[in-house]
Parts: sequence; C-alpha cells; structure tokens
Amino acid sequence: MLKWHRARRRASDTPFTASRIVEGLRAGASVEVDLLIHRDRGFVVLHDRNLAPGTTGRGQVHRASAHKLRALRLRSADGRAGNDPVLLLDDLAGLLDSMELPPTASLQLDFKEDARALDGRCIASFAAAVAPFASHAILSCGDAEAVRVLTDAVPGLAVGYDPCHRGAADALLASRDFAGFVEAACTASPRASMIYLEIRLILAADDDGVDLIGAFHDSGRRVDAYTFAGPANPGWRPVIDRLLELGVDQITVDDPDGVAALYGG
Repeated sequence: MLKWHRARRRASDTPFTASRIVEGLRAGASVEVDLLIHRDRGFVVLHDRNLAPGTTGRGQVHRASAHKLRALRLRSADGRAGNDPVLLLDDLAGLLDSMELPPTASLQLDFKEDARALDGRCIASFAAAVAPFASHAILSCGDAEAVRVLTDAVPGLAVGYDPCHRGAADALLASRDFAGFVEAACTASPRASMIYLEIRLILAADDDGVDLIGAFHDSGRRVDAYTFAGPANPGWRPVIDRLLELGVDQITVDDPDGVAALYGG
C-alpha cells in the first residue's frame, strides 16, 4: 500500500541506495527508483539530469559515461557525501539476480525522459537489464510512447502510466473534465495496469462528486496517489484516510516508517 518513493524508508534516507532497494523488496514492499539515460546509452538510477547536488559529480547525466557514474557517490538530502555508489540499471539487475522475493515485492522503474531520448542501444540495454527481474517490476513514465517502446521490449514487465505531466494536471483542474481525462489516459496507454495520479487531482474530483479512482478501476486499472513529500506529520493522516476511503491502491510517500507511526505501527 505504501510505496517507498526514491527507495526511501525514512524521509532522512539518501535516495536510491542499494541497501534500501534490497531491504524494501525483501520486505515485500513497492519501491520506486528513477531512470535517466547516460552517455553510453544505458540507464542510471537518478532523478535529476544534473549530477549535482544529488551525487559527488558535476555536469549533465547524459554526458557522463558508465565508468564515470560508477565512480560517484550519492549525497544525502543535506548534501553530505556518503559511501553509497551511484547505481546503474545493470548494477541493479546484478543485485536482484537470483534473489528470492515475496510475491508483493515490486520495483517501479520511473523513466524520467521521453521516447525521443530512446534508440536501439537504449532499448536493448534496458531489456537485457530488466528481463531477469521483470516479474517483480513495473515501468512507468509520463510519456505513453516511451512506456510502450520499453515495455514491448521486455515480456512480462508490468505497464504503468502517469497522465499528469506536460501541464495535464493543471489543465484538468481548470477544465474539470474528469471523464475525458480518464478516457484519454486509457487510450494513450491501453496496456497500463497502474495509473499514477497527483493527490490534488483525486481530491479535486472528489470535491466535485467524481470518483476518479473508481473510474480508473472501472477501466481495469489500479491507482497510485503521489506524493506525500518530506517527513510524515499528523496533517497527512486525514488525507491518507480520505484516499483510502476512495479506494486508492497505493500511496507514494517519502517516509513510510513515519506514516506507519501515524497509525501506531
């Protein structure tokens, strides 16, 4: 139910560390990591296109080689350099190789670019890295064509789609055409099993008497609501309760431990 945003169990965690990724998956959690393309046309587990301030490197990710990236270390939220290396998607595949995972374990690979960034080398690199653990993974992106291209390359890889990008969320709040939004999302990514929605859209629809989650459920999709950012606080609980009452399937949070504590866990 709670997804570990950027592979964090606590808000204070450094994002994307191998130890947290493995820990979360072994616990049967849903864990999210971000993917960008590097110079050698493979993928690196990072969110920002600039290597600073999230790593000890400088410059643009797309200009950095795999060799350079592997030599870098991740920085914590307060800027401290630790001992955790930057991970490539290939490295992640090695970590998960032959690992026995619970059925509920799921690794969300959130591609932060679009289909224009992809070429044959990228697609082949992605397929080779992900195929061994595809049964425990889902590919997501805000670009439906990128979702199609990458998931077509990996049989058995679950499909996720985020229809809130490129101004779509603000446009929806202005138009209030929730039915049209659902139809457009399902048409754009017809094989998507999970739809990722900004929390504000779900609540706005509910305020208008529209069950946005229910509409996607009726179309055979599950719904992830994102993101409760930063350390958990008591103000989150009424919103989480409301999302649960609306039937959300998964909630993206920076602080899973903190949310559990709000509920006495």
